[in-house]
Amino acid sequence: MTVVLILGSGPNVIDARDWDRAPFDRIVAINNAWRVRSDWDDLIHPDDFPEDRWPENLENGQRIIRAAEYVPHQNTFGGFVYAGGTMAFTASYWALAALKPKTIAVMGCDMVYSNAAKTHFYGKGTADPLREDVTLRSLEAKSARLMALAAREGCAMVNLSQDDSRLVFPRATPDTVAEVAPAPVDHTLMEAALQREAQLGYYVPSGKYWKEEARFATDVIDELDRLWLRTVRP
Repeated sequence: MTVVLILGSGPNVIDARDWDRAPFDRIVAINNAWRVRSDWDDLIHPDDFPEDRWPENLENGQRIIRAAEYVPHQNTFGGFVYAGGTMAFTASYWALAALKPKTIAVMGCDMVYSNAAKTHFYGKGTADPLREDVTLRSLEAKSARLMALAAREGCAMVNLSQDDSRLVFPRATPDTVAEVAPAPVDHTLMEAALQREAQLGYYVPSGKYWKEEARFATDVIDELDRLWLRTVRP
């Protein structure tokens, strides 16, 4: 059974530099997070991620995952409008579909931004949740959806951060990460949410949802977000 660690670019991700590799079977880095530790397995980034930020060399077994690979996997879980437009959620859905893990643990993905000078581990960065985007109205709801669908697949979602977070995942530590059970889910509400998604048809197979944003009603998205928040019991 696989335990996957996903590393984002939040300032606290540097705590992961000193963690033992042993609890984790696979390490997935998002964008610049491949710099945090050298033993990552997969680097996932969008196609517009600047080439000068790519690693110069790949070690044996390391690979780069780009849109041609992660978009189809995210589409199996409903696409980008409801799955969320951040790479943290994209990486999680890709891992859930491609790696079939027992546990997905995230670090540096809290998506809490203040006026502090340092928003990312490498300094000041451009954060997806700070831009105007129809997919990012409730990061909490998007994380609840991810946790519910992961639980359906027998996978637990956990947050290894101890800081404030927009994620609703339960907290864990590297020592306890493999012991967390999938979240308890209200399956009736989850099926209602999925049926509502199917009725709306807010799907963009290419993943380029911003090109069709005019057809998405934000009040409907808010209604659906509230439903997803109710599917996962604390």
